[in-house]
Amino acid sequence: MVTNQRPYERTHPWLTFAFDLGRLQHTDWLALGGAAAMIDRIAGAPLDPDVAEEVHRLYLARGALATTAIEGNTLSEAEARDVIDDRATLPPSRAYLGREIRNIVEACNMVAGEIAGQGRFPLDVAGVERLNAMVLQGLEVEDHVAPGKVRDVNVSVGGYRCPDRRDAGFLLARLCEVLNGFPLPEENRYAFSILKAVFAHLYFVWIHPFGDGNGRTARLIELAILLEAGLPQPACHLPSNHYNLTRTEYYRQLARASGQEDGIYGFASYAIRGFADGLREQVEVIREHQEAVAWTNFVHGQFGEGGGATERRRRSLVLALSRQPEVVPVNRLPSLDATVARDYATVSNRTLLRDVEALVRRGLLSSGPDGVRANRERIRAFLPWRNEPPS
Repeated sequence: MVTNQRPYERTHPWLTFAFDLGRLQHTDWLALGGAAAMIDRIAGAPLDPDVAEEVHRLYLARGALATTAIEGNTLSEAEARDVIDDRATLPPSRAYLGREIRNIVEACNMVAGEIAGQGRFPLDVAGVERLNAMVLQGLEVEDHVAPGKVRDVNVSVGGYRCPDRRDAGFLLARLCEVLNGFPLPEENRYAFSILKAVFAHLYFVWIHPFGDGNGRTARLIELAILLEAGLPQPACHLPSNHYNLTRTEYYRQLARASGQEDGIYGFASYAIRGFADGLREQVEVIREHQEAVAWTNFVHGQFGEGGGATERRRRSLVLALSRQPEVVPVNRLPSLDATVARDYATVSNRTLLRDVEALVRRGLLSSGPDGVRANRERIRAFLPWRNEPPS
């Protein structure tokens, strides 16, 4: 009997490319609404240019490391930062780990550059092949792997047997077609772009169209989708970070989703919750930076532009303490930084104690048995009052 049925329709019948948004749970939609609000807050948060660059590089490093760590990269976050900043001195036996990181960073920058210049990154077969080629550039791969080329062999990942090689190219083209037609209503653009990214990730991993680098390529596709939708760049690295931080659960969710027609909905709930948690962390990071700027401005306002040597010395001491995360013993205060060291090099210890007492009276420092710290809580008095219900 002649049939036009493709092999995957028998072996992977759940690959229908259907995503009934009505089957998402109400908690998913609540989380998506909260995520959209946090994205707006992050996008509208003014930061000092140096701080903004630091936040960008921090989450780029975390995203690049997470993208590779899921598949075995063992570099630390500090080492990944060194790789990105061209400061890494990895031994030859670990050089390939740095190359994996650099490949992801170069691909992220390429995607961001094209979206910044053209408004979009082409999620067609050629565009996806380009991402995979960048992921594997300069790395040793198995003989059957051709970077940037759809696989022509059958493969398995763990206990999961991927669709037949004859369907790999067909399914990739079909996925690109569906993604390019995915609804993105303007009033809910952020929420729907998150859903689109989750859909793309899961289906790409299911299809496994390349011989190697599929997970890394999937996470780059997510990045492209989120960047194109207008999410702030640091937020676009959050899915990769979530999958890495919850790696065991990530693989469990993938396994649960595979082979089930409705498997996508459980994976979507898991991915949405993780994305929202990551956004909350970013909001808190930005809030802390903004509070630091407000506190610094407040301190400068307390001392004014003029003032004699005493006022300048006390202002420098408060600002130096403001950068310390812990209480500092009084005898260590003169060595906080170069400015404080210079100011207190020619005065007595009694003068130091007198300065500390004066700053405590002015509410700029807090003193305790272990030492002193900047009284940054004072700046929170300018926030609107709200009741704190018991937890």
